[in-house]
Amino acid sequence: MIVKNLDQIIGTDADVDSDGWNSRRFILKSDGMGYSVNDTIIKEGANLEMEYRNHLETVYCIEGEGEIEDLGTGEIHPIRAGTLYALNKHDKHILRANRGTHMRMVCVFNPPLTGREKHDATGAYPVLD
Repeated sequence: MIVKNLDQIIGTDADVDSDGWNSRRFILKSDGMGYSVNDTIIKEGANLEMEYRNHLETVYCIEGEGEIEDLGTGEIHPIRAGTLYALNKHDKHILRANRGTHMRMVCVFNPPLTGREKHDATGAYPVLD
């Protein structure tokens, strides 16, 4: 059984910070679950263009407000606590947190992350062993 608390992750190597987001990585490839789980903060005013070419991702918003823009269709979907979206086609998108708020997201990746990935120039995570 794996049991972790956010307090055990903050400030460790599993706490990955960047200009637009902070990802606290709970379940990693090394845990052998076949997926990874992150508690991610999308920082206030962030405007993040991403395209996970190597991963599928499901995201559940538990705090804050923003939007996701599907760059393939031009559709914009509002995000608030209780909203889930799944990037089931490696969808190229822009994720935006509204001014005055951040968004807190629970993110599940397949294949699982190893823990230290950062977005490359295309907005994707590389597949690391």
